[in-house]
Order: sequence, then C-alpha cells, then structure tokens
Amino acid sequence: MKNSKGIWKKAFVLTLVGGLTFWLANFAISRTSIAAEYRAAMSISYYPMLLESLIGGLIIGLWVSFLLLRFYDRIPAKDPILKSVLLSSLVLVIVTIVLGGPSSFYATSNVLRYFVIGTVFNVIRVTALGVAIGYVYKRQLREVKSTVVVASPAGLK
Repeated sequence: MKNSKGIWKKAFVLTLVGGLTFWLANFAISRTSIAAEYRAAMSISYYPMLLESLIGGLIIGLWVSFLLLRFYDRIPAKDPILKSVLLSSLVLVIVTIVLGGPSSFYATSNVLRYFVIGTVFNVIRVTALGVAIGYVYKRQLREVKSTVVVASPAGLK
C-alpha cells in the first residue's frame, strides 16, 4: 500500500459520506406507502430499521471506499463516479443474493413481489452511495492535482 494512513483517512471520509447518503436514501424511501407495505409484510420495525440502515450503509461504504482507494487503477473505467458505482453494484449483487432472496422466502407468501420491491430499494440506496463516494473522491483528486500544480515551480510542468 502506498500510504496506509492516508488511505484510511480518505476511506473514513468516503465511508461517512457513503453511509449518510445510503441512510438518507433509505429515509426518503421509508416515507413512501410501498415501503410501509413492505415493512408490514416483512415484519420490520421502523426505528430499528433506520438505525440498521445507517450501520449497513457505513459497512457498505467502507467496503466500496477501501476497494476504490486500494484498486483504483485496476477498476475498468475512467471516471471515479463510474468506478464507485461499479464497485457498489458488485456489493448490490452480493447483498441481493445473501440477504434479499432468503428474507423474501422466509417472511412472506408473495415471494416475487417483495423480492423485487426489496431489490429496487437496494438499487436506489446502493447507487446513491456509489455516486456520493465517487463524487467526493473526484473532488479529492481535483484538490490533490491543484495543489501539485500550485506547488510545482513555474515552467517545470
């Protein structure tokens, strides 16, 4: 790793931004009638769900942030936002397989309906997380490049 302390400091900022964005998207979704129906069908309490979504968003944000920082050059895209969305999409697939499917099968009789609803909710939340992390990372890159340009002597670019 290039600068372990620097990576963790940047990952911390990106994790907070991603986790809060995930939580805000979840909060916005939770205010809809379809979310109320989904919570009732899956027996999900409202306030614990808000706390769990913050914790889940921070965990997903940490994974996406760390992978983005650690393997930035190996991710097949040019734009940091697209790279972050690709990583968050990978996490979305894992979350859907590990959590989404089994919870729909055990909690409801209308499995397909609630699986699709839960997956759409996750697509919105995880995509918002990826866009936010990519945007903040892009701004961090721009700040680093501008300080390098300012710090270099005139005529030696």
